[in-house]
Amino acid sequence: MQKLAFLIFISFALSAAAADYEHGTNIHDTTLYVLPGFSSEKLVRLDRGRDLVVLERANMDNNPWIKVLATIVDREREKVRELTGWVAAKNVVTVSTPNADLIIFGEAADSEQQAEQRGGRKGAAEDALRLYFRMQEFFPNSPLAGEAMWRSADIRWQLEKAQVMSRPSARDLDPDARNPIEDEFMKQVIKKYPHSKWADLASYDMIDNKLCGEWKGLPKCPEKESEIYGKYVREHPQSPKAAEALYNAAWRQAALVDIYKINNENDKVANARRKALALAQEVANQFQQGDWKPRALDLAYKVEHNVPTFGGSPE
Repeated sequence: MQKLAFLIFISFALSAAAADYEHGTNIHDTTLYVLPGFSSEKLVRLDRGRDLVVLERANMDNNPWIKVLATIVDREREKVRELTGWVAAKNVVTVSTPNADLIIFGEAADSEQQAEQRGGRKGAAEDALRLYFRMQEFFPNSPLAGEAMWRSADIRWQLEKAQVMSRPSARDLDPDARNPIEDEFMKQVIKKYPHSKWADLASYDMIDNKLCGEWKGLPKCPEKESEIYGKYVREHPQSPKAAEALYNAAWRQAALVDIYKINNENDKVANARRKALALAQEVANQFQQGDWKPRALDLAYKVEHNVPTFGGSPE
């Protein structure tokens, strides 16, 4: 993952080297041709969201064409390629296109929705990741730039998280025993948009690297994780994830009630019950909208009536 991040950094450096040229990106899968014209030799198929540097424009068969320098990060072969060729202009939005930031963001959002649909377009998540990144890269002053940067980082995070959690090491009690999810892009969001909604969301995602795998019925992990979520709420009280984090802290205290009972640590049961009820009530008092208040009251009911909560996932 670190090598991949380095390759992506190199691609950004190559883009910067072409700063004197107009940049753009393709909002639809498109073919790179040797010469302008659909009858020309094909070089490669470009997925949505590629960084394209505009070198020249031409018309062929009554169709506008653009000669571009395309930068491609090949994840499988772990290398960066630069290719020069011609693409149909209709598939490319450049920085000079009216409403270009909105168009690119819109295509990214559509791709993200495709990725979430059953039977959606293959590779749509990666398309969305690139398009969101391109949008904020080209239009840093757009009102949507912060959200675009966050969404790009979040999609990358979720894709890498799925890879990390599919490995046997993900079940290890100690989170340090597994390879962490690459957090460089999340840190960039926090650095560029400090004390913002997007920084709060990035910080919440990064909690994943601090969580245990399987608890194995031991109290160490829920104790630690409850503290982590509680600390997040204290440091990010306005975060969109504050209610979820507070509920997660409460749920882990509720789980500790059952774990302490199972392990015959009865002297700790009362304290865990008290913390679980206090946190659950805090959720109910502070977050009136959505599902968190009823979920918190449900959790409190179970703790008060000795209904087991340990054995399932709080999320």
